[in-house]
Amino acid sequence: MSLDDLDLTILRELQKDARISHRALARKLNIATGTVLHRIEKLMDKGILKGFEPVIDLEKIGYDLTTLTLVRVKGGHLREVGKYLAEFDNVVCVYDITGEYDVAIVSKSKGRKDLDEFLKTIHTHDWVERTVTSLVLNVIKEDFKNILIPTEKFERPYVRDPFLF
Repeated sequence: MSLDDLDLTILRELQKDARISHRALARKLNIATGTVLHRIEKLMDKGILKGFEPVIDLEKIGYDLTTLTLVRVKGGHLREVGKYLAEFDNVVCVYDITGEYDVAIVSKSKGRKDLDEFLKTIHTHDWVERTVTSLVLNVIKEDFKNILIPTEKFERPYVRDPFLF
């Protein structure tokens, strides 16, 4: 589905504040409330706008360990293992990847015992051959809400080359 400028503007505004009322959004964009309602329904029907969810700081509710686990899958069962891993409540991301491993998952745990149990459970699956897990020490950026739809082309931040004088 192609999106016009109004669709993109509505999506940008909803990403800033998903709780904004249709009426307030219409006023802000200087369009009719019915137009906002129709556009949002269209975006939802097409699966572009999937819902409105709160952003929760998981660390503040006890999930203080974040891990990245790489999983090697036994021949031909990537889809099954991916679906299996996606079913865990503490798994926030599942990716099919290229390279030495087949799947990468990001998970949250409430401590070492919770993490230990989770990893041992993964290994009970017949098609999981091997895992490597890295523990996140410091979070530099973690933002599970969608990236704001850019208003112009993405530009790389300027970084001065320390070797040029």
